[in-house]
Formats: sequence, C-alpha cells, structure tokens
Amino acid sequence: MRRPFALLAAVLVTGVFAVPASADDGDAFTIEDPRITESSGLAASRQHPGVYWTHNDSDDGAYLYAVDGATGETVATVTMTGVGAPRDVEAISVGPDDHLYVGDIGDNLGGTWPHVWIYELPEPKELKDQTLKATQYVVKYSDGARDAESLVVHPKTGRVYIVDKDEAGSHLYEGPAELSASGTNVFRPVADVPDLEATDAALSPDGEDLVVRSYFGAVHYDWNGGDLKRVGRLSVPFLGQGESVTYTADGSKLMYGAEGERSSVEPEDAPGDGGGGSGTGSGSGGNSSSGDGGSDDGGGDYKVGALAVAAVVAVVLGFRRLLRRR
Repeated sequence: MRRPFALLAAVLVTGVFAVPASADDGDAFTIEDPRITESSGLAASRQHPGVYWTHNDSDDGAYLYAVDGATGETVATVTMTGVGAPRDVEAISVGPDDHLYVGDIGDNLGGTWPHVWIYELPEPKELKDQTLKATQYVVKYSDGARDAESLVVHPKTGRVYIVDKDEAGSHLYEGPAELSASGTNVFRPVADVPDLEATDAALSPDGEDLVVRSYFGAVHYDWNGGDLKRVGRLSVPFLGQGESVTYTADGSKLMYGAEGERSSVEPEDAPGDGGGGSGTGSGSGGNSSSGDGGSDDGGGDYKVGALAVAAVVAVVLGFRRLLRRR
C-alpha cells in the first residue's frame, strides 16, 4: 500500500504547486546545463533574441552562460579575464552599449567586506565558447559595507544602480555618472525600497519601470528619474528560492528565475505597456495592489503556498487514516 499512497501524495503536491501556464507559455524554459546549479542573475540578450545570460552565485569561477530560451541549453560559455577570483556574483545586466555588467556584490558575511566589484565586458557578437577581457571596478557604499544581490544599468544613461539586501527594507544606491577603473566608485543611497529583502531587480527597456523581487514576491516602481514611486505588488510564479528577474528584450514580459539544478524560468506579463510608455499602468499579469502597506517578501504568494501545504498535509493524513482502518 505504500507505493500507491506515495504516488497519490506526489500527485497532490504536484497539483497544488504547479504553476499555471502563462499567456505565452512558450517563453518558459528549464536551464538544462548541469554546471548551472545556483542561477542567481538573469539578463535578456539584446543582440541574440531569445537568449538569456546567467551565472552561478559563488564557487564557480569567472563564467557567464548564454542559455537559449527555446531549449534551455547553454549555447555559449564566456570566461572572463582581468577580474581575479570572483567572490559572490549575484547579478547581471545589459547596458545601452550592449555591454554586460556583472555584479560581484554579494556579502554573505553580513556586510563586512570593505569593497565589492562590478565587471564590464562587451556582449559577444558570436555565441561560442570564448574568453573575454573584462574591466573591473571597485565599489564602496557611502554609508558602509552591505550585502546586495541586485544590479541594474539604466538603458539610456548607462548609469549603474545597486539595490541592497536588507531584512529591514532595501535601498536603491546610485553609482557615479561613469564608473572608473582606476579609483573607488562610491554608491550613494537615493531611494528606499521598503518591506522587501531584494534578491534581484530589472529596469524596463525604456527605463521607465523598475521591478524589484524578493524570494517570493516582487514590487513594481515608477522609475521617476530615480526618485522611485511605488505602483504595487506583482504576481510572481512560485519557483522555490526566487533569485532573478529580467525584462524580455521587447519589454513585454518579465522572466523570473530561481536557484537549483534544472531550475525553471517562468514568464509573467510586464506591468505597463510593454516598455514603451509611462509604466504606471497594470499589465494583465501585473499589479495586485498599489498600496504601500504590508510586507512584500512572500506577500500573498507565500501565504497561498503555506495554505496549500496545510491542505496537502490534511488530505494526506486523511488518506493515511483511511488506509489504517482498512
């Protein structure tokens, strides 16, 4: 009787946690490369439609992986030189010059490293395994060391921003107008990102909308020249430990990713009008609330997940009692 019971329990759990298909479920994919076990950042290529750049978050080396969104297969591995030994790579973004910006900005020691790094390199025109030289920038924060996992580059100005990861509420940090490879680049706080332990962020292709995600939730902001205005919470697919988000190159979708072997990347409709307007409206998969109260780290999705677990446990216990009586 154990085998049918285990099978029934597995079916119930799978049914509860299955993510509904999106309006364009062809955009969803699974990262198939066995080397990618801790995908921590995600960026849609501008030169190669349907390709997404990702990386592991630590203990992997100076590697970037180009993943085909149609198959989930790695189509190119880039080895960065000129960056020493990366410590905790947490984010990747594409700038207006089609350069890749890689954030070695994590600090699992609770914000004790005196500096972190950003690496910049041109996105390769040809997708093949290759070695590329990157420029390394030293980064410090004006108000002291901190942990961070989110980096965005403004698509028009090229200015780099970091969102720190803070249980008490995150903050948007602005870098200098141009990064310097010869000195220290000081990032200064310019806006609060409250009620959110940020694990990644993404700017829309037109630079009008910012999405910041946590492990289980996400919040949409009107960029407003860097003076953020909160629009509302976003619907986020349940993927486990949510670590990454990026806009598709056309701005119509948000792609959400997670850590783990063969991790999934799932789409949701982007808020606003697909990256071409003011970004203050709601997409069909968009804002569930425009208020500023309450925490978004988990939010409704986390509560629904907890209720689902309770429901599964109740059903399983009921079947177990029934089987015992028989």
